[in-house]
Amino acid sequence: MDPTSLIGIVLGFLLIVSAIILGGDVHNFINIPGMMIVVGGTTAATLLTFQLSDVMAAFKSAFIVFTRDKQDLNATVANMLKLCNLSRSKGLLGFQDVETSSPFLGRACDLIADAADEELLHAVLRTEINALKARHFIVQDVFKKMGLYAPALGMLGTLIGMVQMLSKLQDPSSIGPSMAVALLTTFYGTLLSTMIFLPIAGKLKSRTVLEVMNLEIIFEGAISLLEDNNQLSVYERLSSYIPRSQRKSFSYLKNRIKSNEQAKKK
Repeated sequence: MDPTSLIGIVLGFLLIVSAIILGGDVHNFINIPGMMIVVGGTTAATLLTFQLSDVMAAFKSAFIVFTRDKQDLNATVANMLKLCNLSRSKGLLGFQDVETSSPFLGRACDLIADAADEELLHAVLRTEINALKARHFIVQDVFKKMGLYAPALGMLGTLIGMVQMLSKLQDPSSIGPSMAVALLTTFYGTLLSTMIFLPIAGKLKSRTVLEVMNLEIIFEGAISLLEDNNQLSVYERLSSYIPRSQRKSFSYLKNRIKSNEQAKKK
């Protein structure tokens, strides 16, 4: 679980609910018709904009992003350095026996083992990265659109409430409560947009950037293995993707590889 996401969601709603409780009666902020307009209208508009499969994929991706730990770019660099040792000891054919949880790395290893040239390797892996960006863009766009639709539907609910309020002007005592109910839909729409939909879209975007960077490291590493399997030159090439403050040294990664190999032997 990503702790920052959990802290952000809990803290945000806790502060809003606390402000509501301190300011008056919680029941004043509950309006079922207003919720129906905002939630139902946002759902309907989203399904009208996107295919059902895209919407389902978006919510599935959001769940995975919030429950899965971030990818370690230094670990990816270490894996590519480990493959340098493999290419030296077993040659390029040794890549067909590589076991990895990354489909992208697995495909790169298969291409190298099949003696694919640099041009083919570049074309296939670059296409994979571009396709991933396109898929993730749709997922992010679902939540961005929901972040736009929710406040708009909230305003629509407010207009409906205003019409209903104006139709009862002969009863002055009903104007105040009717105005409060009319404004609640705007509150619901703004709350969903700023606390749920847009933050999720932002989190998905940041994870996409991290995942693409991880794939770029694998991509550059695979190209480097065809050109030069020297560990130090491969490290210098791949570590450039990692911010200097987060970058592990070459000696640290080498020791990490050795310790992992010794642990496997035991």
